[in-house]
Amino acid sequence: MSTNEMRETHVKTTGHEWDGIEELDTPLPRWWLITFYATILWSLAYFLVYPSLPTPSGATQGLLGWHSRTAVTQDLDELQKIRGPVMARLATATLEEIEKTPQLLSAARALGAAAFANNCAGCHGAGAQGAKGYPNLNDDEWLWGGRLADIRRTIEHGVRWDADKETRTETMPAFGRDGLLDAGQISLIADEVRALGKLPGAKPAAAGAKLFDDNCSVCHGVDGKGNRDMGAPNLTDALWLFGSDKATIVARIANGGGGVMPAWGNRLDDTTITALTVYVHSLGGGE
Repeated sequence: MSTNEMRETHVKTTGHEWDGIEELDTPLPRWWLITFYATILWSLAYFLVYPSLPTPSGATQGLLGWHSRTAVTQDLDELQKIRGPVMARLATATLEEIEKTPQLLSAARALGAAAFANNCAGCHGAGAQGAKGYPNLNDDEWLWGGRLADIRRTIEHGVRWDADKETRTETMPAFGRDGLLDAGQISLIADEVRALGKLPGAKPAAAGAKLFDDNCSVCHGVDGKGNRDMGAPNLTDALWLFGSDKATIVARIANGGGGVMPAWGNRLDDTTITALTVYVHSLGGGE
């Protein structure tokens, strides 16, 4: 804009000029200024009404004396008044009584679902569908049993959790790593295992069946249907925790071991463990 054109607008300039172009000092819109000053007044009022300004002794308490922490505490107290009677019954009822009482079952499932999301979903999945190495809790295959008492013990004491003396400890030997079997023998057993599971392409041999009987049947059973007292999975169904291809089975036989689950007995209160037990049992595969 030229100097003559600028003067015709009757607007002052900022004093900046580039190549004959001067910058106008245009006033801000009135609505913008009003909004700006209103926010300043609002902030000053907020400082007075709510806790905000730090002081040597802590902070100003505000004219209303309101605190977000106090509000949350009050909300929790109100919730406790509503839930209190049901939670008290959950704490004393047996697992069987809870499942037979609709009100207690509904409360246990709600509490159990929240506890599951916070503590168990990281391994078993948000829908308890499991993943490679982590059991699916929706089916009817249970390594350590699917009865209420079985599930509670697993949750409370964990699996192969050294910090709990009552944890489930049985584990699979490392037949290859510890030199109990050579690679050829492990391959034959893997073929036998795949045959037990009726997997396509399985090539069982008499020698493999003999090796399975001598080394694996003590835990998995002569028929391969597993043993829940030892956490030995059923090898004849279509459910495979780590995978059903031969390479995976060979690796499991060679390296042994088993999954680890924390013991929640020293982390969660008894009522929460009870609710978790009922929730997992009600997912669809409980016995």
